[in-house]
Amino acid sequence: MKSFKEYIAYPYGLWMLIFIAVPLLVVIWFSFLSNPDFKAGIYTFTLENYQQLMDPVYLELLCRSFLYAVIATLICFLIAYPLGNLIVSLPGHRQNMMIVLMIIPMWVNFLLRTYAWMVLLSGSGLISQFFGLLGFRDVSLLYTQSAVILGMVYNFFPYMLLPIYTSLKKIDPDLLRAATDLGANHFQMFLKIKVPLSLPGIVSGCMMVFMPAVSTFVISNLLGGGKYMLIGNLIEQQFLTLNNWNFGSAISMVLMTIIFLVLGIARLITGKELDTGGQLL
Repeated sequence: MKSFKEYIAYPYGLWMLIFIAVPLLVVIWFSFLSNPDFKAGIYTFTLENYQQLMDPVYLELLCRSFLYAVIATLICFLIAYPLGNLIVSLPGHRQNMMIVLMIIPMWVNFLLRTYAWMVLLSGSGLISQFFGLLGFRDVSLLYTQSAVILGMVYNFFPYMLLPIYTSLKKIDPDLLRAATDLGANHFQMFLKIKVPLSLPGIVSGCMMVFMPAVSTFVISNLLGGGKYMLIGNLIEQQFLTLNNWNFGSAISMVLMTIIFLVLGIARLITGKELDTGGQLL
């Protein structure tokens, strides 16, 4: 006889089938079609959509997207790891306050936060005025590569901080005290205790930043002014502007495949399957 837990799992399975499996199969199907005529029932299967992606122009977009995503992920890590260590060292109530402060910006709509940065980075914004006080005139970071990367870092930074903070908090303080008693210095404790034990959180955070960063299109549109087109912009263009769902589907499948490969590498690094949700508990 089936247990109650098995019965209540059926609605979730049906939900995943309807809203995940079926749409994914539709995207895969579209990626292998060439100018289908649905009214006449004519479907021509081809690999032309995937071959078109090998064009140097599209490969450049793909490489630029990965480069920006890697840079944003690295910057987030370099800021989040020391900050996570600092938060863990605080008393419990202050830790909670710091985490809340880091999460509060996420309560604001993604588009509103990005528009706010457009104002800050413009020629008349606060950042430009600050540089003006230092003697630099007509400084505007808006519509530059730096603005795009800055937007990625700002919007996705909490996804890096929270898993790292959780992993660092789970480290038993007795391990650090024992290492100190055995003569280990701060660098040795960091290298041989903190880094290995916090590695799942590091990898989880990197994946949670890298995946949305590599596929974003809103940030590059608003902060880049459309001058720095990324692979997400290309997908958006194919679906919404050019109405070329076949090529857009092929690009989406290639991007998803690459992301799955990166996740597989991350799993090999940590030695276990990453549970990005579980890392935040």
